[in-house]
Amino acid sequence: MKHLSFLAIICLCFSCGKPIANFDYTTEKKDAPAKVVFENKSEQAETYEWDFGDGNFSGEDEPTHIYKSSGNYLVTLRAKKGNKVKTTEQRILISAPLQCLVEIETDMGNMIVKLYDSTPKHRDNFVKLVEEGYYDDLLFHRVIENFMVQGGDPKSKGADAKTRLGSGGPGYTVPAEFVDTLVHVKGALCAARQGDGANPERRSSGSQFYIVHGKDVSEKELLSMESRKGIRYEKGQRDDYMKYGGTPFLDRDYVVFGRVIKGMEVIDKIAEVETLPGDRPKSDVKMKMRIIK
Repeated sequence: MKHLSFLAIICLCFSCGKPIANFDYTTEKKDAPAKVVFENKSEQAETYEWDFGDGNFSGEDEPTHIYKSSGNYLVTLRAKKGNKVKTTEQRILISAPLQCLVEIETDMGNMIVKLYDSTPKHRDNFVKLVEEGYYDDLLFHRVIENFMVQGGDPKSKGADAKTRLGSGGPGYTVPAEFVDTLVHVKGALCAARQGDGANPERRSSGSQFYIVHGKDVSEKELLSMESRKGIRYEKGQRDDYMKYGGTPFLDRDYVVFGRVIKGMEVIDKIAEVETLPGDRPKSDVKMKMRIIK
């Protein structure tokens, strides 16, 4: 029997038509939420089935997937050609984020909010309520363009258009935590509260919050605010106000305890909705929250 040449062996292997499953991946960071880009190195396959190991799947050739939570995920790729299938697997380890992050899902898109460690009482209270599912299906019940979008009233869940909203809460308030380095730039997550007359200690609502939409801020406006309130803005704060805008007239009056770090465009979308008298959106804007771990 004559020996087959190396080239003939390769040709014979290819003629059998069996797919070869193989892939690699890259990610900008290893902590959640992490975007993973998959590079498909399979051969002789016609279709692909990806199982990302977190309950999500894809039929794309080279998908991109976001792991929203930490974990050790087994990724499976099935390369198919006709009735022939080859499978390969790799594990991807996604670490927990170093910062305290919350994802806010809305009808207009999703936002990721970073909670500040310098306001621990507000941070811990917000995390507690999110983990209890307190905010799920509540509304952004008060929306004022160029100012803010507000939610967190438990009475807003399933509320009809005639229900007056804005007075509900969990039955307690949170002590004020004013921090000089935290200001009301666009995207700031802040605690709502009753006015000074009924609330001289300026304690925050136990659940109601607002996210700053704001408007352009000038240097003259910041100088006026410093003079009126006896405060001094740092260079970084001035730069943020000039770049993003905000509501500086609320500084040192309401507690800032976090900021949107992804999904800033969602604030714009919510702020632009048509509203009824009383600033409630004409069409309900619901929320759902979860801690990114």
